[in-house]
Formats: sequence, C-alpha cells, structure tokens
Amino acid sequence: QVQLVESGGGLVQPGGSLRLSCVASGTIIRFADMAWYRQAPGKQREFVAHITDGYITNYTDSVKGRFSISRDNGKNTAYLQMNNLKPEDTAVYYCTILRTKYWGQGTQVTVST
Repeated sequence: QVQLVESGGGLVQPGGSLRLSCVASGTIIRFADMAWYRQAPGKQREFVAHITDGYITNYTDSVKGRFSISRDNGKNTAYLQMNNLKPEDTAVYYCTILRTKYWGQGTQVTVST
C-alpha cells in the first residue's frame, strides 16, 4: 500500500522559514516525478512546485526565488524548503506522485504575527 506522509508544517512569522518533508512508503520514488500543492481556506488546490526524476524543477510564479523543491531518493523523501514566508502562503500543503492517485494527508502551514 502506497503512503505519502508530510511533516514540517507549523506556525511561523512573516519572513520566516519552514522545511516540509514527504516520506513515501510502499513504493520507490526514484523514477517518479514528485510535486507539492497547497490549498488555502475557501480556495481550490493549486500547484506549488515539482521535481522530475532527473531533478528538473518547476515553480508557480508566486513562490519563485523563495521556495526550493528537492528530493533524496535514498530516503524516499521529497522536500519543500520555504523561505521568506508570507501570510498568503498560509495553506495546507500536500505532496503527490505525479500522474498517480497518490496524495499525502497534508500539513498545515500558517504564516502570521
């Protein structure tokens, strides 16, 4: 059974940083494209970043220069480093294996004073 488990969310002040982790089990992510999405209250889930199996990355415009996606295939884990966080980054963040049905349960990120 494939599972994705996110962690690392929390409450942070504007300008702060968090690193999210997504640990996969029941599958090997080495040959998979991984992505992070987020969903703010009252809004649709939106794409944040993705990383291919060849380590090519892509970001939505609003996080370029602030967020960095990475992966450690040896740990079967994907990461999202988030710097200079803004209140509008507040959302539940989800990881997924692209082109599959597999999603994590999400981790809450709240940016507030």
